[in-house]
Parts: sequence; C-alpha cells; structure tokens
Amino acid sequence: QVQLVESGGGSVQAGESLRLSCEASGFIFSTQPMGWFRQAPGKEREFVATITWSGGSTSYADSVKGRFTISKHNAKNTVYLQMNALKPEDTGIYYCRTTIRSYTYWGQGTQVTVSS
Repeated sequence: QVQLVESGGGSVQAGESLRLSCEASGFIFSTQPMGWFRQAPGKEREFVATITWSGGSTSYADSVKGRFTISKHNAKNTVYLQMNALKPEDTGIYYCRTTIRSYTYWGQGTQVTVSS
C-alpha cells in the first residue's frame, strides 16, 4: 500500500534552517509528482511546493518563494523540502502528498515550530 513518511521537523529560531524528508513506498515513485503542504494551528491546510515526476520543474507558494526548495531523489524514493530563513509564520505541521489515479495520499505530518 502507498505510504508517505515525513521526518526532519523540529523547533528552531527565526532565521534558521530545516530540511524535511518524505520517504515513499508502495508505488512507482519516479513517475509521480510530489507536493508539500502545511497546516498552521487554527488554519486550513495550504500548498507549499510541488515538483514534477522527473524533478525538472517546481512551483512554490508566494510566501515561501526564494526561501524553500523542493527536490526529489528518485533512487531513494524521497522528496525533500529545504527550508531556509524560517519565520514564525512558517510554524505548522508539514505534510507530503501525492495523487495516484485520482486518489490523494497524505503522510502523517511532521511538526515545524519557529520561534522569534
């Protein structure tokens, strides 16, 4: 079955960096686009970044553009989110996501807390 397992979250100070990982299994990872989303306390889940199946194209939410980088290592079945210059408003649970034959799969999430 499809599994997405996030890791790498933590508590940091504003301006610091974190790298999130999402290890995938149960599907052909190299053929799938992948995305990162986040949910802050009391808010709806929102788009952060996405990457095509090959890793050749990416897109980002305006709020993270220039600070976050999504990448995909097909041989390791892993998608990453490098987060630099973190801000308190980046605090939330970060989820990776993929959609296979119209069904959307989510990981369990990893908590990121940024203090000022």
